[in-house]
Amino acid sequence: MSETTAHAQVQTAHVQAHTGQQHPLRLYFLVWGLLFVLSAASYMVDYLGVQSYLRWTLILLFMMLKAGLIVAVFMHMAWERLALVYAILLPPVLVLVFVALMVSEADYTIFTRVAFFGTGP
Repeated sequence: MSETTAHAQVQTAHVQAHTGQQHPLRLYFLVWGLLFVLSAASYMVDYLGVQSYLRWTLILLFMMLKAGLIVAVFMHMAWERLALVYAILLPPVLVLVFVALMVSEADYTIFTRVAFFGTGP
C-alpha cells in the first residue's frame, strides 16, 4: 500500500513540475486594477496642476510602483529564487547608481568651471 502511495506522490510531483505554477486570475485582475489606479493618479498629478519638485516626485513614484508591480507579478519575480531576482534586477539598479554618480560629477565639473573660468558654457 505504501508503494502505491509513494508512486502516486512521485507522479503528482512529476506532473506539477512539468505543468508549472498557475496563479489565480484574481491576482492578475487585482494587479491590473492597481495599475489602472496608479496610472489615473499619475494623470491626476498633471490634471490638478501640481508643480515643481512635488510633481516630478509623484510622477516618478507612481512610475516606480507600476514598474515594481509589473516586474513582480507579470515577470513572475515574486515567485523566483532570490539569486535569479538579484541576477535580473541588480544590474539595472547599479546602472542607475552609476548614472547618479555621473550626474553629481557633472554638477561638480560645471561648478568648478564657472568658479575658475568665469561665465557658464
